This record gives sequence, C-alpha cells and structure tokens, in this order.
Amino acid sequence: MKTRIGLLYGGKSAEHDVSMQTAKAVIQALDLEKFEIYPIYISKEGEWIKGQQLIGGVSNVKELAFTNQQALPQAALTPSLFQASEEGQFDVIFPLLHGPNGEDGTVQGLLEVLNLPYVGNGVLASSAGMDKVIMKNIFAQAGLPQVKYTWFIRSEWEKAKEDAYMKVENDLGYPCFVKPANLGSSVGISKCTNRSELDHAFAEAFQFDRKIIIEEGVTAREIEVAITGNDNPECSVAGEIVPKKDFYDYKAKYEDGDTALIIPAEITVAEYDELNTMGIKAFKALDCSGLIRADFFLTREGKWYINEVNTMPGFTPFSMFPLLWKHTGVEYPQLIEKLVNLAIERHAEKQSIKYTIE
Repeated sequence: MKTRIGLLYGGKSAEHDVSMQTAKAVIQALDLEKFEIYPIYISKEGEWIKGQQLIGGVSNVKELAFTNQQALPQAALTPSLFQASEEGQFDVIFPLLHGPNGEDGTVQGLLEVLNLPYVGNGVLASSAGMDKVIMKNIFAQAGLPQVKYTWFIRSEWEKAKEDAYMKVENDLGYPCFVKPANLGSSVGISKCTNRSELDHAFAEAFQFDRKIIIEEGVTAREIEVAITGNDNPECSVAGEIVPKKDFYDYKAKYEDGDTALIIPAEITVAEYDELNTMGIKAFKALDCSGLIRADFFLTREGKWYINEVNTMPGFTPFSMFPLLWKHTGVEYPQLIEKLVNLAIERHAEKQSIKYTIE
C-alpha cells in the first residue's frame, strides 16, 4: 500500500511564494512508487482548494495555484478536505507552510483537532518557534547563550518613538538588526547603523507584525545545523552561510542565490560538538518534533550564540536544510520518507495517551 500524503502549501502569509517553491521541490523529490500525493492549496486570500491526485512532477509553481473551478467537490475547509478518497483520510499531512497562518501552530491545531498525523512540530513548538521574542525567552531560561535583544509592540512605539530608539541605542548600540517577531525567510529585516536607518527599519518591520525584535549586531560567522527526530533528535553536519551582501536577506535566499553555502562548515571537532549539544538542547527546550533548522553565530573568539530555530525550514533548491542532510548522507527522498515516518510515529504515541478518567 502506498502512503497517502496530503501536501498542504501556499498560505495567507507574506511567505506564500516561498511555500509554493517548497511544494514544487518536495513534489519533484517524492517517490511516486511509495506515495500518493494529493495537493491542498491555500490561496493568498485564505481559500483552501484540494486538487486532483498528482501523477507526476510539476514544472512550474503556477500549476499548483488552483482556482475554485479546479477544486474537487466539497473541497472547502471541511473534514472531507482531508480525505484522500472515499476509502478514508490521508495517512499523513505534510504542511509546507511558512510564517503566520501555517508555521505558527494554527494549522497544527486544526490537524490536532482532526486527529490527523502531520509532519513537523506540534502546536506549542510551532507557536513558540514562530515568535522570536518568546523563543528567545525560552532559550534564555534554558541557559543557551544569545546576543542582546529587546522588543516592542506597535502601540508602544507609536506613543514614544524617541524612547524606543534611545533604549535600542543604550542597550544594544549599532549595528543592530530589526525584525518582525512572527515572520521568517528574512522578510522585513533591516540592518541599522544609525538613527535614521533605525526609524525606517521600525516602520518597515511593523508592516508585517504588531511586535518586532531588535538584536545586537555581532561580527560572526553564520553556522547552521539541521535536526530531525522526536524524542531522540539527531544533528546533521554543520553548514556556513557566506552572504555576498551585508546579510542573508530574502532576495539572496530565494531569488538570485547570491550567497555561498559551505558544507560542511570549516569548524573544529570541538566546535561541532558544542554546536551539536546546543542544537539538541534548543530542540528539546521548545519540545520540538520532526524537524528544525537551528541557526548560530560563531565569533572570532570562538564564542557560540544561538540565533533562532526554524520549525519548518524551506525545501527550495537554495535551502540549507536538505543540503545539510545530503552532505550527512541522507538524500532528499530518504529525508522525506524519514519525516513522514516520524510524523506517523509521533501520532501513534499520542493515541496511547489516556483522555478519560474511569
């Protein structure tokens, strides 16, 4: 029997286009001898549309952007949306959603209510990992070293902009990075070296979220590891990002590939061991499952700082996550199969939990 996968992608998010690229790449990699693939597209307006079973790859993401005219009968957001056929529901849902309304625990909560197995992190890890402020607070509690940071909500900034800028300058200084708290893929991020840039960066970041985070800028190498597993997570080899620009922005990530990825990263065995330990500790601190990509800074003095984790890293041709596992010895089709198996394993464990008092 083939495993029936509901591939969930698109989404009402600024990262919609990234998700589309991810879906295309995953479809190309899935082994049709082992899996039946059913696409479920979420439009930018939030419409859920299930397409016909895929019998081959796709050459363009536009083929995956269905309209209501292409939808299957009763394919609105109802339990029937999650049925592969009349025979029953999907064996597993693979959410390839990035950012709000997908990677933040909202969709995960829906799938939990429907009692469906799904790839990736649960509600808590997804929501905490999406909000950079909450994530960093948890890492601080776990004793993981981080660069200095502060945060604001939009209403605070609008009432006292001067106070906000002075706090950043006094606590962090320049350079610093301003980011939306609940977004990924380097959307809305700015590097600031003076007050004028800071003012513009706040306004830019607040377009994408009501909460922003500002982080101290450090001179450091950007090192990442991929982690998969449930209760016993494993780390890939490390990889280094060397952007040709000031920092690893959205365009460098997804459009022009204007970045060098060095895999494996040139670090010592001792440095890797420390990185591995910190990555697993971050995974467990957020109670993750399935997969994350953990991002770190390594200073010239050999000091590690955890930057963030991504609870649904991209699978695009330029993405670090699958490349790290490839260099570790796990090819893309194997990686997909492993993630599906981890999802089914975690779901089976949940079914053993007692929900009634007798």
